Amino acid sequence: MHWLGWIRFFEAAARHQNFARAADELHLTHGAISRQIRQLEAELGVSLFERRNRAVFLTEAGRTLQSAATQSMDLLAAAVERIRKPAANTALVLSCEPTIAMRWLIPRLARFSARHPDIPLHLMAAGGAIDFARSGVDVALRRNDFPFDTRWHTREVTPERVGPVCRPDLADHGLDAMPWLHTRTRPDAWQRWARSAGYVLTGSTDVWYEHFYLSLQAASAGLGWAIASELMAYDELSDGRMAAPRGFVADGSAYHLLSPVPFEHDSRRLALFDWLHAEANASSQA
Repeated sequence: MHWLGWIRFFEAAARHQNFARAADELHLTHGAISRQIRQLEAELGVSLFERRNRAVFLTEAGRTLQSAATQSMDLLAAAVERIRKPAANTALVLSCEPTIAMRWLIPRLARFSARHPDIPLHLMAAGGAIDFARSGVDVALRRNDFPFDTRWHTREVTPERVGPVCRPDLADHGLDAMPWLHTRTRPDAWQRWARSAGYVLTGSTDVWYEHFYLSLQAASAGLGWAIASELMAYDELSDGRMAAPRGFVADGSAYHLLSPVPFEHDSRRLALFDWLHAEANASSQA
C-alpha cells in the first residue's frame, strides 16, 4: 500500500485543481507534484486528471478518490485533535476581522472570560483566507466574502446586516445631502445595501477611505453617511453617538466561525461558537 504516500499530493492537487497552487502549499515544485500524480495514476491504472490547455480537471475516478481522500484527511485531523493532550490552560487562538474585533468583539471579551474562566482566549486581528497550520490559529471569525477552503469546518454566527449611519444631529439630512463614505475593503457596500433595501442611489459626493474602520470614524465625526455593519455600529448606536435612521437589512453574507478540525471534538471551540452566536443574536435583537 505504498501508494498511500501519494494521497497527500493528490488531495492538494484535487482541492486546488491546479498543480502549481498545490506545489506552493506543500513547498514543492510544480514538476514534483506532477510526477507524484503520474506515479499514482500509473499505480492505479486510471487517469485522475484530465489535462487541457495547461489546466487540469478531475476525471470521474479523480472525483471518487477526492471524496475518499477528503474524508480520510478529516478523520485523521479529528483523531489527532482527540488524542493530543493540551497543556494546562492552553489558550484558544481566535483570528478576527480587524473592524469587528475593535468595534464589537473586544468590548465583550470580559463576558466570555467571566463565563469561561477555564478557556484563555488570545485574539489576533486579520482578515481573508487563513493558513491554520502556519499561523497557529485555532479558529477564525470571517465574513463569507471569499471562497472558504473545503477542508474548513464552518458554523454560521450571524447574518450580516448593513445600513447607512451618520452623526445623530445629521440624521434628518437625506442620503443625497451629504457625502457617501466608501471603503476599499468593501467597495460595493453602498450598491449591496441599495439592492437589499430597494433604494435607488441617485448620486452624491463620493469620499473613499482605505479601511471600514476609518469610514465609520468619519461618519461619527459628521463627514457624511457610511454603510455600517450592524455589529460594528451597535455600541455607538446604543449610546447615541451614531444614528441609523433607515435601519439595517441583510446583504446576503454572514459571519462564520472557521476551524480546521470538527467543532464537536473540542469543547473550547463549541463554547466560543455558542457564546459568539448568543452575543450576535443579542445585538441584532436589541
